[in-house]
Amino acid sequence: MRRLIATLLLAAAAAPLGAEIPTPARPVTDPKSVTSPANPKARAVPVEDIGTSRSLGGAAWSVDGKQIFVATNLTGRVNIWRTDAAGSWPVQLTQSDDAQYGLAPSSDGKYLYFEQDVGGNEYADIYRVPVDGGAVEQVTRTEDRRESALLAGADGMFALTTKLKSEGQSNLAVMDARGTVRVLTKEADPRFGWTAVAWIEGGKAIIANRDEVGSAISEVWRVDVATGAATKLIAKADTVFQAADATPDGRLIAVSTDDGTGQLHAGVYNVATKSWTWPKSTPWEQQASVFTRDGAAMIFAANADTRTTLYKLDLATGAETALSLAPGVNRLTGAEPRSPDGRTVFVNHSGADSPANLYLYTLATGQSRPATQLAIASLSPDVLPKSDVVTYKSFDGTLISAVVTMPANLARDGSHPAIVLPHGGPTGQALDGYSRYATAFASRGYVVIQPNFRGSTGYGKVFQAANFKDLGGGDLKDTVAAKAFLVATGFVDPKRVGIFGGSYGGFMTLMAIGRTPDEFAAAVQWFGIINWRTMYRDQDELLKAYQRGLLGTPDSDPKVYDAASPLTYIKAAKAPLLTIQGENDIRVPRGQAQEVNDILKAKGNIVETIFYPAEGHGFQKRENQLDSLKRTVEWFDKYLKGAPAK
Repeated sequence: MRRLIATLLLAAAAAPLGAEIPTPARPVTDPKSVTSPANPKARAVPVEDIGTSRSLGGAAWSVDGKQIFVATNLTGRVNIWRTDAAGSWPVQLTQSDDAQYGLAPSSDGKYLYFEQDVGGNEYADIYRVPVDGGAVEQVTRTEDRRESALLAGADGMFALTTKLKSEGQSNLAVMDARGTVRVLTKEADPRFGWTAVAWIEGGKAIIANRDEVGSAISEVWRVDVATGAATKLIAKADTVFQAADATPDGRLIAVSTDDGTGQLHAGVYNVATKSWTWPKSTPWEQQASVFTRDGAAMIFAANADTRTTLYKLDLATGAETALSLAPGVNRLTGAEPRSPDGRTVFVNHSGADSPANLYLYTLATGQSRPATQLAIASLSPDVLPKSDVVTYKSFDGTLISAVVTMPANLARDGSHPAIVLPHGGPTGQALDGYSRYATAFASRGYVVIQPNFRGSTGYGKVFQAANFKDLGGGDLKDTVAAKAFLVATGFVDPKRVGIFGGSYGGFMTLMAIGRTPDEFAAAVQWFGIINWRTMYRDQDELLKAYQRGLLGTPDSDPKVYDAASPLTYIKAAKAPLLTIQGENDIRVPRGQAQEVNDILKAKGNIVETIFYPAEGHGFQKRENQLDSLKRTVEWFDKYLKGAPAK
């Protein structure tokens, strides 16, 4: 199977432009097979309830395993709460207007360390709070440097990633309890960054990844803590080898790799023998996670066409056992998801009708129970819309998968509104889990489709690279084809279809209304790109490196930049456009939204632009999360339904 997939992918790389891009085989969905379920309990979920549902920003075990720390926005801000592992009412540990995340307890169990930036600027410092409550202390103070990805070790030590504002690259470092940071690596390439994976050999060394910003290359290294000497363990040109865990002695490493297949697969690498242990072969994406505490098994995730299942691989027998969890999106969560005694792991589960929640899964029994209850009461499965995964052919025959969220009780009479929702990235994927946007729209009668256009992850390396230097080209055609699929179901009015997305989804929204001005009747874009040239000029150095991988530079590839910028086409736009943007966004700077606004306003289009202060790339403060969602729903209700939101 691996050789067959590799052959197909090599053939795709040599295929002429316009040829079908090979992806895992799956049947094409008959649009008429899509149905609207009958549900007398279905109702429009209040936007306030959707916007008030709490997020799961991170989780960590206490050193003794008796308590759990969770980053969530119970108060409207992502702060840290503590609860008993056996179950108790949560107790708030911190309070701040700025989001707190990256939780890591100190080895002595006295403090919980965490990351916090300023107004979403993504340049975090490290803080700590006593686990029993008390004053928060700022551990590092470096305005020109980001500290992130904390990994607790012994004797009060932490491994972490550091990045200077003036550079694209990041490095591996260690920090003591006082906040003294010592950088171990000296990365010279702005495309690459280092992340700690596991402490090994009693704290003498760290297993770390050296990753390319575009996710096309990863290497696994051993770094000596005392000297910083780095030894390359697993690497190959233009190949992903990404470690997820290592046994304490450093003998075995859990790795995700696309070597020989062009698709990520999980495996266990024996450092001494340089041999591999593999799960069963599959054309779908797998990602390694952690070893069990006894080292006898590895847990990995299989992403089969937008739905993720967790498996345990017995290293002695090769037996695979699926963890008994509800269908949807299931992931281990936290820098250390295993309880100190190894019996239990953190699982983040969500489904189309089940908002994200933290579960405690007992490995020996296969039983799980919720550790949190993050959804508001009205967001219950019996009233929420359901989803399905569909596959359609795009303009060149390439198979495109999409998540369709279907309102209940619709007649197949071609009269209903719909919304196409392209994801961010482009190296991202729409998964069949909970989406507050799909829930808000579908519970109000909109048919929603989230396409995994070319450039998405999960369908192989060739598919992921298929929009390089063609942003807003083939991937836009895949997205317009998603609208055509909905119309072919017989439910949707082709003149009442809108498009909405954030980041790259915002870019796709702008490209759609500019390049295909008659396809969409209304549009909403959050922090999307209109002008790749000013993006390159204004954005963070790391993101410049990412952009070079997608488009080249404005000087080296001016025609590519022209073809890929909504600026080239936006004057043709007809659809009413709502734009929402954070003032502190370093990924898509504020000027992008202003440029969209000024061009369309001067042309006389219907356009509204909202800026939120002290927000970055995505909105952390609940009032802004709620306001942005309400404005988006009201915009589509006005221009697709002709009535205000209820």
